[in-house]
Amino acid sequence: MTPKEMLAKRANLITEARGLRTEIEADGTTEARAAELETRFDAMIAEAEGLAARARKEEQLAGLEASLDAGDPRRPNGPEGRGQPGSQPEAVTYREAFHEYLACAGDVHSMSQEARRALRHGGVDVMPEERAQTVGAASAGGHLVPDEANTEIVRAMLAWGPMFDDGFARVFKTTGGATIPLPGVDDTGKMAADSGAEGSAFADTGTKDVGFTKNTLDDYMADTEWLKVSIQLATSGMVGMEALLGDLLGERLGRKANRALTLGTGVGQAQGIVTGATASGVTVASNAAIAADELIKLYHSVNSAYRKSPKFGFMFNDNTLSAIHTLKDGQGNYLVDEAPDGAGRLKIGGVRAKYTINDDMPDIGASARSVVAGDMGKYYVRKIGGTNILVARDSKFLPGFGISGYVRFDGVVADPLAIKALVHPV
Repeated sequence: MTPKEMLAKRANLITEARGLRTEIEADGTTEARAAELETRFDAMIAEAEGLAARARKEEQLAGLEASLDAGDPRRPNGPEGRGQPGSQPEAVTYREAFHEYLACAGDVHSMSQEARRALRHGGVDVMPEERAQTVGAASAGGHLVPDEANTEIVRAMLAWGPMFDDGFARVFKTTGGATIPLPGVDDTGKMAADSGAEGSAFADTGTKDVGFTKNTLDDYMADTEWLKVSIQLATSGMVGMEALLGDLLGERLGRKANRALTLGTGVGQAQGIVTGATASGVTVASNAAIAADELIKLYHSVNSAYRKSPKFGFMFNDNTLSAIHTLKDGQGNYLVDEAPDGAGRLKIGGVRAKYTINDDMPDIGASARSVVAGDMGKYYVRKIGGTNILVARDSKFLPGFGISGYVRFDGVVADPLAIKALVHPV
């Protein structure tokens, strides 16, 4: 993304944030709605500030690159000597530039001018971002997320489960890792009282006071560990390095992120949706099977206010789906129904509720929560920055390179009433 595009996106975010602030301050906005809007407002402001900082760095980088490219014409540019006096610059494809970056172990100053330009034109920051563990040793590591490789990584992650999918849960994307508070309120058990006799004062018992709750979205990391890539593989024209990174790193990150957002304890890690789901959904009769009536009861254990959400649905693993495939309702109709759009549904009376397969969900068994149902939009996922790739070359990787990746994220059930669990007995 160019500085101009960053600033344009920042302007749009500020405009949207102003609209949210207007709605927050408007008469008639409920406290629950105001709290939700405040969270969105804070996230937008944080992203806008991050874009402004990135735009400034991009402009500084462009100036530095211009001065570097305008250096001594006798200076060889890159390992292959592109840019030698009297030679014509060769066109470099994005893929060739990425391979050259790997061959230089992330040292952009050893790359050709044409390769640096190809990466810049692809929207990639070609200057390494040094973290604490690599300060003072630029050749020991750097960050580079090429668009082609990053696309493959995202696709691979989504294939492993739904929890990191923007279309499944409610996703917050932030540039920084500061804790985001999620205030909440449950006022569903209270209602107005009958007034006393004419002219009598309103009661002041304290029993109608509003109680607030608070969850947080923090900053947790999943990494792939290091894998070794040979120099032959990195520079081979027959092997797509982007696809290799997408398969290997994406699978590792995808498994870890999906499992944490499904089963995480919430202590020192994300709270998984199974952990945060209210256990008061349905406790079934068997630790080895599920009955059709129990799934129907689970459906109705979620208040109808949540069942109206477009993100309402069931979630279980493929083994549990195999067991559900045999179930019929009281009229002898199978519960599993294929909708016209090709997506699977559970037929509950006259309603077809969608289901999602997540193989990190527990199998049917003693004390297991094998099924959850509810408004999945009430599960909040925070994504911090993007997917990051690290490249390193030292004695333990020679003559190849070390490559690893990481993501930062968190997840929490923001509204415990929205998602219920089907629980098996001990």
